[in-house]
Amino acid sequence: MGKNEGFESLEAWQKAREIRRIVFKVTKNFPKHERFDLNDQITRSSRSVSANIAEGYGRFHFKESIQFCRIARGSLAETMNHMIESKECGYVSEELMSEFRIEYTSCLRLINGFVKYLNQVAERN
Repeated sequence: MGKNEGFESLEAWQKAREIRRIVFKVTKNFPKHERFDLNDQITRSSRSVSANIAEGYGRFHFKESIQFCRIARGSLAETMNHMIESKECGYVSEELMSEFRIEYTSCLRLINGFVKYLNQVAERN
């Protein structure tokens, strides 16, 4: 994390935005009766991924940043769960689910890598 760089420069945050974009694309096609149930849940969990990465970055304390990344990782898993449910309900195509799985895996790796980096920096300080 560079001194003058904001959270927007973090690859994990950027990938979390991609996750959120896919979710917004998917939820546009959900039936109206899912508006306050599955739609709301998946939208909130996908927003939480990038929001927690950003909040952790803003804490300027490595251990706190790590904790927020762990929360982001949990929100990412929750989003995957909701996507699986959406696929089972017939709201998401196999093609879109495959695209999401690729982005999910990439985002998970980036978050894990960022946590590893933060742990290494914390150990040196």
